[in-house]
Amino acid sequence: MKRLLPLFAMLLLLGSARAATPLPGDSVYNLKVQLTDQDGRQQTLAERRGRPQLVTMFYTSCQMVCPMIIDSLRLTRNALDPATRARIDLLAVSFDPARDDVATLKSYAGKRKLDPRIWTLARAKSAQVRQLSGVLGLQYRQLPDGEFNHSSELILLDADGRIAARTARIGKLDPEFVEAIRKVVAQPHD
Repeated sequence: MKRLLPLFAMLLLLGSARAATPLPGDSVYNLKVQLTDQDGRQQTLAERRGRPQLVTMFYTSCQMVCPMIIDSLRLTRNALDPATRARIDLLAVSFDPARDDVATLKSYAGKRKLDPRIWTLARAKSAQVRQLSGVLGLQYRQLPDGEFNHSSELILLDADGRIAARTARIGKLDPEFVEAIRKVVAQPHD
């Protein structure tokens, strides 16, 4: 145990240094968004700082493109070598917080066999969903029948939350996007 104390102290100092380093002005993490994931855990968006993220927005009752968005995210991750894959996180935020509660997100993750160690399906308050979609450049609007019209993209955030790349290629792999992920993950970060 005595041998581990210096290691814990160093990790605490590194964590404090990162928290003290201001976010870049163009970081998505400057947005105050409280996420709740499929297991009910709460986390601010900024707490995802430190690892590159593949981010998208979807809603679980979507029968059209959202299943393809999730499949595209999985396909993109699977195209990466294991070392790169291990250094990137996946985040899908619902457009529909009214219907996508924690139980619904968990059920969806189970049906789609989305490993919770890799995938974060999340919801936020409606106003925060609107802000996040705006910052990510994703448009949506709810239709009278409760469905949504929305843009469909995968977005790569670097470890500081800056948008590094994006693709609107859904349903098949975008090799340029995969290469962008490799480059971002290979960048040194504190």
